[in-house]
Amino acid sequence: MNSREFFYGLGKLVYKIDGAYEEYGRNFRIGSANLLWILYALNDGKAHSQKQISDDWAIPRSTANTIVKDLESKKYIVLSQIKGKRRELLVSLTPLGKSYADGLLSDLYRREDEIYSKMENPGELLSSVQELAAKMQKIAAKENKL
Repeated sequence: MNSREFFYGLGKLVYKIDGAYEEYGRNFRIGSANLLWILYALNDGKAHSQKQISDDWAIPRSTANTIVKDLESKKYIVLSQIKGKRRELLVSLTPLGKSYADGLLSDLYRREDEIYSKMENPGELLSSVQELAAKMQKIAAKENKL
């Protein structure tokens, strides 16, 4: 296998996995895959900035902002100022939002647990993929500086 074959195969797999999550979102009427990922991120029990969510999940900031505003209007999240950062807001689920996210994601978590339990060395796989992602991001950053 050469590098082109590797990255071609990797790209297909990444999009198949992403497609499976999109299909889950459609089947459970979540709406957009981006909404699914934002709820997934927020449902970890921690507060995140919109910028962090956009960066971590590769969601365009304008898209994330639209989704966050919609979630805020439904009282699923609260926005709060981050000390020392004028333009960045912290996004946190409200109790109503936590209930909403749990309801939408509980079946997904169960399915993920089922798949995870059958994997060999999931920690090693994740570590390898994280290393690959970091290297790819460095290459992309270098290209942006040219």
